[in-house]
Amino acid sequence: MSQKPLGLICAIPNEIQHFGSAFEKESEQDIAGFCFYSGKLDGVETILVEAGMGKVNAAVVTTLLMEHFNCRAILFSGVAGGLDPELGVGDVVVGNKLIQHDYGMTVGEKLTAYQPGHLPIHMPTEKLGYEVNAALIDKIMAELEDFELPEISAEAAGGTKRQPVITSGTILTGDQFIGCTVARDQLHKDLSGLAVEMEGAAIAQVADRYQVPFIIIRSLSDLAGEESTMDFIKFLEETAGGAALVLRRIINLV
Repeated sequence: MSQKPLGLICAIPNEIQHFGSAFEKESEQDIAGFCFYSGKLDGVETILVEAGMGKVNAAVVTTLLMEHFNCRAILFSGVAGGLDPELGVGDVVVGNKLIQHDYGMTVGEKLTAYQPGHLPIHMPTEKLGYEVNAALIDKIMAELEDFELPEISAEAAGGTKRQPVITSGTILTGDQFIGCTVARDQLHKDLSGLAVEMEGAAIAQVADRYQVPFIIIRSLSDLAGEESTMDFIKFLEETAGGAALVLRRIINLV
């Protein structure tokens, strides 16, 4: 295995804390106001960093992980809003494609997502989003086939406790917190997204430039409707752990 470290990004402290003692910190370095922790996660050399929320923070941190630490792959663990009505709070999505839903062209009061850096009227392209290597996704999902996550409480799950599922699909990224049923349903319909968040596709865009693998893992903390602001805060601690457990399970595959 390469001796280069993995880069592991979380957006907020509530996501990082779930790695707990599994991450053995050896040193830390402050760059551009971000604190990068060097150490081992389950024995694997890893650089861990809290990026803060949003696409720009995520892109800056990913670039620093490549330029200063020469990471061999970039991983993200955190929470997201659910878009697919078949999924529930606590379910985990492993992104096989990342799309920036807020980049594109607005015509007739409708935003049509387009590939960052391109527009239909300038540098047109048929590509939309950043795809994870299919063979890597296959290996990851095979490793997770019999992996069970802890039950989600009845309160967090909406009335009845449930066993979270792990799936793979498209994750959408944009610089807005989605707390609107109409917007949620439209994103799912237009872009087939399973989950929506604020960092993943920006990480993917930078990783694609550096030609390194990237894996974005998201636990659903809410269902991106009008109640999501309350749900996100209330159930963040319980739901964020699922993504961390999944990442630890597959860390040796990357």
